[in-house]
Amino acid sequence: MTIHPNPGDLLSRRRKLLYILLLGALTALGPFTIDLYLPAFPALETSLGVSEAQVQLTLAGTTVGFALGQLVVGPFSDKFGRRRPLILATALHIAASVGAALSTDIASLGLFRVLMGIGAAGGGVVAMAMVRDLFSGYAMVRMFSRMALVNGLAPILAPVIGSQLLLVMPWPGIFVFLASYGTLVIVSALFLVRETLPPEKRNQSGMTARQRYKVLFTDRIFVGLLLLGGMNFAGLFTYLSASPFLFQNVFGFSPQQYGLLFGINSLGIVGGVQTSSRLIKRVPPQWILACSTAWMFLMAVLIVIFDQLGLGLWGVLVPLWFYILGTGFTFPCVQVLALASHGAQAGTAASLLGAATFLMAGLISPVVGWLGIQSATPMGAVQAACILLSITALWLVVRPRTVPSIH
Repeated sequence: MTIHPNPGDLLSRRRKLLYILLLGALTALGPFTIDLYLPAFPALETSLGVSEAQVQLTLAGTTVGFALGQLVVGPFSDKFGRRRPLILATALHIAASVGAALSTDIASLGLFRVLMGIGAAGGGVVAMAMVRDLFSGYAMVRMFSRMALVNGLAPILAPVIGSQLLLVMPWPGIFVFLASYGTLVIVSALFLVRETLPPEKRNQSGMTARQRYKVLFTDRIFVGLLLLGGMNFAGLFTYLSASPFLFQNVFGFSPQQYGLLFGINSLGIVGGVQTSSRLIKRVPPQWILACSTAWMFLMAVLIVIFDQLGLGLWGVLVPLWFYILGTGFTFPCVQVLALASHGAQAGTAASLLGAATFLMAGLISPVVGWLGIQSATPMGAVQAACILLSITALWLVVRPRTVPSIH
């Protein structure tokens, strides 16, 4: 008699492939929402007559909305199942995308970007929770890494698509494109995504949302991973918010050249995620985190040093690419360690992890805009500070030697 410790083991190979593609596409809605309009930052600045910092605040608003949305979607999915919150959240995303396309001032655009972030939260949280419903241990690691191949295309393709859209339409067309993407997500959810949390398992522990959060916040390792993951994401978002102005205004890139550069940099994330997911079988994820955070700190410091030495474009591009590679190594390790011990509240854990990372990123990434983007030094300095805080959280809160092994 064959024992299947994971419900996902019962899925056919074809069905597993379908889940990888669909769940990867669901998690990609968030990156598409964030990255697609990055090449339009200078155009927004000119069209709406606002400053760089004000444009960057619309990105920060998106990330804060994404964080708040996850805090709602996660517990809701633990109580009512995965499909319903996914459909409702994505419907909000579509409506907000249309509103953003019709915006004529920075205030209304910022409001709709917050709502878009809230709506985009559904895909990422539900996809992570569904994987935890179906798999555990290394099987969960494999699913996350395969999904990452799909959703990893989003940060590569999004700015390229966004820059090409700007050739044939003004910036509001980007939000029409996002509304269309959200519509595809809803259609897929309605007809292709099955419920992975049956009624008998919903709220099985009898805990309220408040009690679920209490369990998570009293887990020292989970709290440390929230801080580490949040600072890692804040460093990445510092690059996202600064790079459109740095490379287009300072180094003279066109929107199309910037989109291509962004895609090349994003290959670092995909490569890091895939390599890290394979290393986890041989090296405990907490020790991968110890190496990746130290590496990222070194690269951020090199960005500042090379910029101050006047090494020009390549002095920024080379350490920046390797910094982004380090973020890819970090992502799967944080996800696996954070969810491994919390299967009973997978949706809440996934939502809290996503909310913390996006909230910290949304609050910290605009700092580089306030410092001014006349060179790469402010970006590198903020990234270095973020990763230094990640290193502190890893060694003082998570404490790698105390982390239990995953199976």
